[in-house]
Amino acid sequence: MARVPYFDLDQASDNYRQLIGSRPPLNLYRMLPHAGKVAEGFLALGGAILRENRLDSRLREIAILRVGLLCGSSYEVHQHRRVARSVGLADDKVAALEIGADTGALDDTERMVLDYVDQVVTHVKAPDAMFDALCQQLSPALVAELTLVIGFYMMVSRFLENFEVDIEAPAATQNAG
Repeated sequence: MARVPYFDLDQASDNYRQLIGSRPPLNLYRMLPHAGKVAEGFLALGGAILRENRLDSRLREIAILRVGLLCGSSYEVHQHRRVARSVGLADDKVAALEIGADTGALDDTERMVLDYVDQVVTHVKAPDAMFDALCQQLSPALVAELTLVIGFYMMVSRFLENFEVDIEAPAATQNAG
């Protein structure tokens, strides 16, 4: 159960209501307005990450799921398992993202992304050799985007966990994305 009451969306700003207008009725969107204007920036960045990304969506979802798993964010993992499958990430690859799982289903690039996520989440900065190899594989621009994805979803996970945002009933997330 959430630690604070969900925000009354009738009291949210017109701009916020417009930003969530076409989005599914997720509890995250009912908790965010407590942050006021910052919630609008959150939605803008999250939307760009999910809808305007240059990074392959499957690699993005590998990063998001691993961040959620490392942060212990059940809500994030629940939502993004569905998103990962919708962008074509196979079930065996999703399973390989679990902490301590066999990563044999992942290709070299996917394992590289997984290792990078682990370093950034747990140690902040990846070692030079890892960073350089990743930049050769993905390009510095894609590594920049990947790093922002990791940081954003660390923030999302911390928000979700600290406010104990509830996972929605299955009907609410059928059209989520």
